[in-house]
Amino acid sequence: MTTLIRIGNSQGIRIPKAIIEQAKLSDKELDLQVVDEGLLIRPVSGTPRKGWKEQFEKAAAASLSVEEVEWIEAPLADDGALEW
Repeated sequence: MTTLIRIGNSQGIRIPKAIIEQAKLSDKELDLQVVDEGLLIRPVSGTPRKGWKEQFEKAAAASLSVEEVEWIEAPLADDGALEW
């Protein structure tokens, strides 16, 4: 059994070493999920968001027109001559 403890402005729990070893949680990134009975703690499986960047780039490239790509990649205009 454990209780909530104050950690700065937050709260946390201390998990006994025997439970960490039994649940194979040592040195792992953990995923927290609120369930009806309380809180579920489990190790993150795989690498979260792995491959997202490539998939977003692929989706963006497929949906943009040539003009939109040129507009996005255009250099910023020099506004040094403008009076503010």
